[in-house]
Amino acid sequence: MIGLWSVPLLFALPLALGILSLLVTPAWRPRLIFVGLPLLTLASVDVLARLVLEGPRIYELGGWEAPLGINLVVDGLAVGMILMTTLVASLCALYARVYLRDYPASSSFFWPLLWLLWAGMNGIWLAEDIFNLYVGLEVMGLAAVGMVALRATPQALAAAMRYLLAALLGSLAYLLGVALLYATYGTLSMAGLQEAAAPNATTHVALALIILGLLLKTALFPLHAWLPPAHGGALTPVSALLSALVIKGSFYILMRIWLVLGPEVTPIFTAQLLGVLGAGAVFYGGWMAWRQHHLKQLVAYSTVAQIGYLFLFFPLVTGTGPEAARLAWDGTLMMLVAHALAKAALFLSAGNLILAVGSTQISHLVGISRFRPMSLFSFGLAGVSLMGLPPSGGFTGKWLLLHSAILSDQWWWLIVLFLGGLLSAAYIFKVFRMSFREGPQIDRSITPPLTLDVTALILASASILIGLTAHLPLFWLRLGSAFGAG
Repeated sequence: MIGLWSVPLLFALPLALGILSLLVTPAWRPRLIFVGLPLLTLASVDVLARLVLEGPRIYELGGWEAPLGINLVVDGLAVGMILMTTLVASLCALYARVYLRDYPASSSFFWPLLWLLWAGMNGIWLAEDIFNLYVGLEVMGLAAVGMVALRATPQALAAAMRYLLAALLGSLAYLLGVALLYATYGTLSMAGLQEAAAPNATTHVALALIILGLLLKTALFPLHAWLPPAHGGALTPVSALLSALVIKGSFYILMRIWLVLGPEVTPIFTAQLLGVLGAGAVFYGGWMAWRQHHLKQLVAYSTVAQIGYLFLFFPLVTGTGPEAARLAWDGTLMMLVAHALAKAALFLSAGNLILAVGSTQISHLVGISRFRPMSLFSFGLAGVSLMGLPPSGGFTGKWLLLHSAILSDQWWWLIVLFLGGLLSAAYIFKVFRMSFREGPQIDRSITPPLTLDVTALILASASILIGLTAHLPLFWLRLGSAFGAG
């Protein structure tokens, strides 16, 4: 039986640590990571091992059967997201332990919020019913809003308030859709909805509300206005967590619900519309990233662009052949994981560059390559994956999506993939052009602690290595899905 201890530990432990960190003194809060990180890593690896050995399972929390109890789904997609979260959040936590020494007031509240964020994310990855997906989404979202506000500057508080309003509006739309589905079919289980749902007006309205709410939380163009101020203005480890992980939660829910209900009960033009919005995000986000003069805002708008690639999944998996759909699944998940690793690395390395020169202005990076080659190297490695250059995970994901588009005779998505890569190259090389440019001697050059550079480099390297070993994670991610073994 899958993980008698490891499955509930994945969200019970971070929840307990979040509460405990509020009870201990601020000096002890960062030290809790030396308890939490090893245990969560061990639980994540144990769940993966049991998945490979025993196959996908439904875990009944507390031994209670649904509908009285709560079912947790342990398949390849859920376990893949858990491992991704563990890797990214662990390295961001190690980064934050050093980085936040200069922000003692923010550090006191960062750690409880980190654990609550982690608990919410693992709750999303494991939930089998649409209401508990909402619960995890709210826990994660409220913790993320608190993290954005940690600096307590007027700009940070305004960005956090905008984020909160967008999150609440998205949650209300999602919850109203859930209520309509429950009132119509009497079940919240995705398996039950898959059997009972019919293509009628109520189902269409419910799904439209759910999709709209999740698009707002994912910050898909044109519903993205809250994201650049929130992600670009937050503390560096917070920006990395938000961009790499938080926005993936709502996309994950949308993907899960679409695979259960979308192709069966929604018009096919809905999938094409999601793809068009994704294409708009790629072009608009890339163009705005290139126009930015502040480094973190450039990286934040890059997130808007990179989100768009994920939404090509819907037109490529809907109404197409089995091979095209499998390639779309593989490509989207590879893009998702590679983006999480690369974007976390990009924010952390950008934070190191900003720390070194004492300014967020890209123009102030003149000559920084002579002083911070390691930070710049991490930035470049992460950029390789975002541009989709071989042998990175980003390249593998785009290659698979390209093949899916060709097999499904949807050639227009090839234009999105090609031009989006060029726009990514434009804003990445904008930073490199300035950093290698000869100019006045830098007045201020601080050497960040080695931990800050190493954590960014590990994440950037992982975004490259996952492309070289793509067959193994893709095999695990297919377990329990309609696209592979299990």
